[in-house]
Amino acid sequence: MDKLKKNMIFYIVLLADFYVIPCLIKDTGSGMIVMLMIVPLVCLVTSIFYGIRNGFRFLYILIVLIMLIPSIFIFYNYTAWVYVVAYTVIALLGNLIALPFRKK
Repeated sequence: MDKLKKNMIFYIVLLADFYVIPCLIKDTGSGMIVMLMIVPLVCLVTSIFYGIRNGFRFLYILIVLIMLIPSIFIFYNYTAWVYVVAYTVIALLGNLIALPFRKK
């Protein structure tokens, strides 16, 4: 439970990334910017900071995946499933990028 509390800020940022930022989509252009730039960038930066603090955790990658799936049904359509894979890979890469910088 302490680990959950310690990492709550990362999960809150990801929830905002997946559920608040898509509310800014007004048209196709803004949708492209949000889905191709803002959401992946926030996911990457959050994953890097998570990795620096905690090292590599596969559970974190699964949490990103699980938190993202409902947003597909809420904000997008079935063609957005590719983003689930892409953002999960981005979270994995961010976590791996942080390994050399990990606080011990």
